[in-house]
Amino acid sequence: MESNDEALLEAARSGSERALEQLLARHQRQVYRFGLKMCRDEEDAKDVVQDTLLAVARGLKDFRGASSVSTWLYTIARSFCIKKRRRSKFAPEQEESLEGASEEPMQVADTSRPPDESLAGRQIEAALEAAIGSLAPMYREVLVLRDVEGLSAAEVAEVLGLTVEAVKSRLHRARMAVRQRVAPLLGVPEGAAPPAPLSDACPDILQIFSQHLEGEISADVCARMEKHLASCQRCRGSCDSLRRTLSLCRQAPLPEVPGPLQANVRRALKQFLSSHR
Repeated sequence: MESNDEALLEAARSGSERALEQLLARHQRQVYRFGLKMCRDEEDAKDVVQDTLLAVARGLKDFRGASSVSTWLYTIARSFCIKKRRRSKFAPEQEESLEGASEEPMQVADTSRPPDESLAGRQIEAALEAAIGSLAPMYREVLVLRDVEGLSAAEVAEVLGLTVEAVKSRLHRARMAVRQRVAPLLGVPEGAAPPAPLSDACPDILQIFSQHLEGEISADVCARMEKHLASCQRCRGSCDSLRRTLSLCRQAPLPEVPGPLQANVRRALKQFLSSHR
């Protein structure tokens, strides 16, 4: 029967090398994905994986279990990503500051013609990856940890050393920016904007919907939002495209950690363990 993180952690702290290897192997793909999305460079991401896993082995006896193992790993991985970002020559050509970001959507092929499903899927994945990569790191890390890696807002706050309110504020803005770039490829009908002054009656539906997903709006506001969506195709389409975008984030594939990298980690781990027996 497979042990959970806590059982493996306890066994590893008691000296079980096998438990430590199992614990690190269980999380290495998530750390690699996080490194790829934050560093935007494969070689840097490989370094982040190796450095993170070895740092966990070294710090095992000092970890008191105040947070989950995954939160601890992401905290360590983030610190190595920041170091890589400060030294690396690799960076996106353009990062969205989200301060006065362009309202122009991404230019894409006409989706009214049904393309090959496989090709369309690859186009959407590429657009999503580009959209996430264009975010400034302070927004990218929040979105990746919350909507790709699946941490709770409280866990993200712990990893980043922020308040939950600050995390949610950054998260909403990051979601809007990513959705804006991906939406044209999703084929979700949004309808035309209603003529003024009717358009003035539309609330900031995407912000409200994102807040709803985080449990931030009251039942009364939720009821008013649902009533508005029932009568406004444009806002209903906008919410559907945000929902689809976040679903795609959650479906981001876990990359396989390259075999040579796994061998390097095992070798370094054995050297560390043998020197601390």
